[in-house]
Amino acid sequence: MTDEQLTAEIRDANLTYLMLAQNVIRKDKSEALFRLGISEESADLIATLSPSQILKIASSTMLLCRFRVDDDMVWSLLTNHSASKVDNDATTKLHASILMAGRFSEAL
Repeated sequence: MTDEQLTAEIRDANLTYLMLAQNVIRKDKSEALFRLGISEESADLIATLSPSQILKIASSTMLLCRFRVDDDMVWSLLTNHSASKVDNDATTKLHASILMAGRFSEAL
């Protein structure tokens, strides 16, 4: 992948993320705060962006979204690669969601 291709991919990801974020925020703000892992102030700002502002922000070469999973335990639960693998996939994903939700509330 060339630098130009990488930059184009980042811009596409930024645009997709901002459009998704804006739609989720407008539909249900409290759910958006949890699902996107953003502050209320950020959500308010994103909700009010015009299409031209979204395009301008998305054209940045810096990726706007980031992985919230920075914990080996959560990655193991999400990928189901833990040594003590649980057979119930729903329970494993629920456990990962609870861990991430706790970290989100700690950040607030």
